[in-house]
Amino acid sequence: MAITAGMVKELREMTGAGMMDCKKALNATDGDMEKAVEFLREKGLATAQKKAGRVAAEGIVATALTEDGKKAVVVEVNAETDFVAKNEKFQNYVGEVAAQALTTTAADVETFLAEPWALDNSKTVNEVLASQIAVIGENMNIRRFEQVEEANGFVASYIHAGGKIGVLVDVETDVVNDAIKEMARNIAMQAAALKPLYTNRDEVDADYIEKEKEILRTQAKNEKPDANDKIIDGMVMGRINKELKEICLLDQVYVKAEDGKQVVSKYVEQVAKENNAKITIKKFVRFETGEGIEKVETDFAAEVAAQLQ
Repeated sequence: MAITAGMVKELREMTGAGMMDCKKALNATDGDMEKAVEFLREKGLATAQKKAGRVAAEGIVATALTEDGKKAVVVEVNAETDFVAKNEKFQNYVGEVAAQALTTTAADVETFLAEPWALDNSKTVNEVLASQIAVIGENMNIRRFEQVEEANGFVASYIHAGGKIGVLVDVETDVVNDAIKEMARNIAMQAAALKPLYTNRDEVDADYIEKEKEILRTQAKNEKPDANDKIIDGMVMGRINKELKEICLLDQVYVKAEDGKQVVSKYVEQVAKENNAKITIKKFVRFETGEGIEKVETDFAAEVAAQLQ
């Protein structure tokens, strides 16, 4: 039976499911509207679409690593409430998503959602997500993932506050032992706590630095209008260096430094020397749950009262 646009539109209005999902359901049921509705309900797509407009800014970040530690992934899966984020069923599901994201060849979330679910190839990742939404009762979203691979060393991971923040650190090293693994974990904890934007100064865009210099130069001249260029340049560079020490991981003061002065790069050098190793911190990835998502503030008591009325 030929599936028309009118049939797709009718099914969408009945179920609230997406157009492509409606078309797929009609094709699978040879245009039978009732069976198409059942098809969508079984896969949880009808329920999921109706919840899709609700903001999912809570959730958790999870990591997964290969047994040899040379490859890792960090994922963020969102839900609407912190209550669901702490739910064991939701956490188990996120763990399954992370396990699949570790092996996926997908370059983006959209492609990842379209691939077969590793635990049940008859469904896609998106269809399993939809069924989870139906069961848990909240809008959910696989927001992002990033893989890190290091052939000449290992990848360290750290999860903070039960999944609020997740960090991966790419460690290139010719020696892998407990001391170096501990060093890597400490650096991951540093990244979680101090929220750096870059690994080192080489990553900072040159145009950004030049723009900052212009702004700081103007500030310095306003503060000291009679100062010569040499003094102004010194003030500008001092402030640039201070800013870079805050935003670059290896330039930050190491939070566990006994003297309160040792920077992360010197800490790495110290551990390398103690273990006769060559160590390079190549990159880090830091995910924080809900960062960048505008949350909707809800008065729960007022919402319940309104429903009772």
